[in-house]
Amino acid sequence: MVLRRVVVTGLGALTPIGNNIQEYWNGLINGVSGAAPITYFDASKFKTQFACELKNFNAEDFLDRKEARKMDRYAQYAMVSSDEAVLDAGFNFEKLDKDRVGVIWGSGIGGLETFQIEMLNFAAGDGTPKFNPFFIPKMISDIAGGHISIKYGFRGPNFTTVSACASSTNAIIDAFNYIRLGHADAMVTGGSEAAVTIAGMGGFNAMHALSTRNDDPKTASRPMDKDRDGFILGEGAGALVLEEYEHAIARGAKIYCEIGGGGMSADAYHITAPHPDGLGAKNVMLNCLRDAGLQATDVDGVNMHGTSTPLGDLAESKAILHVFGEHAYTMNLNSTKSMTGHLLGAAGAVETISSILSLKHGIVPPTINHFTDDENIDSKLNFTFNKAQKRDMNVVMSNTFGFGGHNACVLVKKLEI
Repeated sequence: MVLRRVVVTGLGALTPIGNNIQEYWNGLINGVSGAAPITYFDASKFKTQFACELKNFNAEDFLDRKEARKMDRYAQYAMVSSDEAVLDAGFNFEKLDKDRVGVIWGSGIGGLETFQIEMLNFAAGDGTPKFNPFFIPKMISDIAGGHISIKYGFRGPNFTTVSACASSTNAIIDAFNYIRLGHADAMVTGGSEAAVTIAGMGGFNAMHALSTRNDDPKTASRPMDKDRDGFILGEGAGALVLEEYEHAIARGAKIYCEIGGGGMSADAYHITAPHPDGLGAKNVMLNCLRDAGLQATDVDGVNMHGTSTPLGDLAESKAILHVFGEHAYTMNLNSTKSMTGHLLGAAGAVETISSILSLKHGIVPPTINHFTDDENIDSKLNFTFNKAQKRDMNVVMSNTFGFGGHNACVLVKKLEI
């Protein structure tokens, strides 16, 4: 069968460095760090006392107060970012066939804060079960996609992907496939996460996954730096409207780019550590190139998973060299997690958006906070350290890897008419 082409016609973002697409992009190209001391709870006794929280965000500025109270923060973030993306897409709802528009969302954890609140309230009581009637519908990971579809009346395919930090990239790939296989004309996709909570910080600290650089939070996320000591927990959401090419052309839609392909793989190695030689990362990029029908030499840049963990950054760098060979030295590599922190299940969406905006504007956001080269990482690779670089980009890949060995990669390219 002939696969249909898929383009991006709408974008929305809610991040620690900007509460909409324009603010997010400005933060990226100016190398702004979203890290700061935690304000959501008293973290003074935690090993890590900082995170990348949203700034100046009030859900009730966007959502009806009554409705907002029925949602966990992760679902609120989903609603706000998807609303920006749908508005950006410019649909004529009177002419839109809503049976052919779906929602595939991603979240690694879902309503963690809701679960935490209910359990702490129960533990503080006398054992009598007194739970909020919205406890379950606020907590479950699929509810964000449900809320989005209910708001707009989108009756097409609707589900949530959960693959830890690869969740929203998997969601984008699934949405891409549903359109190109003819099951939908348009999809709202992306991901959201709100794990900056007592349970989230405590759990990741117990795993020794987070940076503990409490004396200098803004420089704590140091991808590829010799002194990196873990990632910074972030929160927020990214949303994209994907659309079949002819459908978008017929309604005169603004088109950002084309989705070229998607790749998936498993490390099959360890529940949290990457394969030391980057085997899964290598396979996922090769699978993505194969799906897109492109050669390694066609790729101009890679938005790396680049979390700032000692093992992860090294494994991914090895994988890039394996996949791209000598061409790797001509590419721009970057890690936007140096600025946003790690948005877990939302990371893939906000980083795919960064890749799309790089295509549009011809600018590669920097990997900030680089101070010392790591002798184990090839210093000839261009990681776009500390300052954005101008470059005409035609093809960009975005990597996301999750606990459990889940790997997903999406490729975006300039539209060729």
